[in-house]
Amino acid sequence: MTIRVNWIGSLWFGVAIFAVLIAGTFPVHGKNTGRVIISNEKSNTLTILGPDDEPERTIETCARPRGMHFSADRLKFYVGCADDSVIAIYDTATLELVGRIIDVEEPETFDLHPNGKHLFVSNEEDATATMFDVETGELLAEFETGEEPEGVLATSDGKLVFVASEAANLVHVISVEDKKVIKDILVDTRPRRFALTPDEKELWVSAELAGIVNIIDIDTLKLVDDIAFLPTGFRKEQVTPVDVLITKDGSRAYVALGRANHVAVADVASRKVVDYILVGKRAWGLALTGDEKKLYVANGLSDDITIIDTQTLKPVKSVPVDRVPYGILVDDH
Repeated sequence: MTIRVNWIGSLWFGVAIFAVLIAGTFPVHGKNTGRVIISNEKSNTLTILGPDDEPERTIETCARPRGMHFSADRLKFYVGCADDSVIAIYDTATLELVGRIIDVEEPETFDLHPNGKHLFVSNEEDATATMFDVETGELLAEFETGEEPEGVLATSDGKLVFVASEAANLVHVISVEDKKVIKDILVDTRPRRFALTPDEKELWVSAELAGIVNIIDIDTLKLVDDIAFLPTGFRKEQVTPVDVLITKDGSRAYVALGRANHVAVADVASRKVVDYILVGKRAWGLALTGDEKKLYVANGLSDDITIIDTQTLKPVKSVPVDRVPYGILVDDH
């Protein structure tokens, strides 16, 4: 990898890179460590849980870490650092900083193109989405979006990339081949995150301030349905869905309901809510284990992670982390 180091930047970058270089070689790579990696937005740290789901280590990282993603081979992972305008690159096995992509304006979330070479990044304060080469750090393309872009998701064939604009209530559709936005889809208030059904016929979009998930037909790129959420004891305005996950078999969807402090479980085929699971305060980030038996929930206002048994749909453990957990990666694939 080409390491693009800005020695004028934050001290932690320089120290970490220097430690790697004086060792004479890069860390030995590995994967399937069983660890869970959590980005903590307000404490500027990563919390590492071991295979037993107990805290193993805390890593001081960049300013305001949020979105994360594994590399294609899962030997590295990327962390978006909004207040440093960089994407930090870590070795998955050793947790050492091995590089960074610089001059990425306020990255929030991002997705790795199926070719494993390009990151598509939402730039929150810049009203753009950008495309970077993960090996060289080169900016390859820039796309205008509405204000406050967040969620980013690529189709498995690599032809389309979707970007949600929170303030404009739009889903932007990018043609990768043409390197341009080919459609803007009006959705409900404050779209945040995406999930595709396994057959990629439907795109699910959380609309935070509407308290619903919109469903977009991929063939027509039109809004076709929505699902509303309302756990018992909560008012509609308290239901603020953010993250969305759909299981590999396409049968079930999980939706983090933000200030409603629950995760909704929906049947994908019927588009009906089948259960609500009580978790911590302001549930917004979600991640499943590879076997999909455990669901991890980042609770941004209670500074903890709830672990749910997906067979019983019951929370089994709450793990304290640092301030305002945001993103979760599970290294067990």
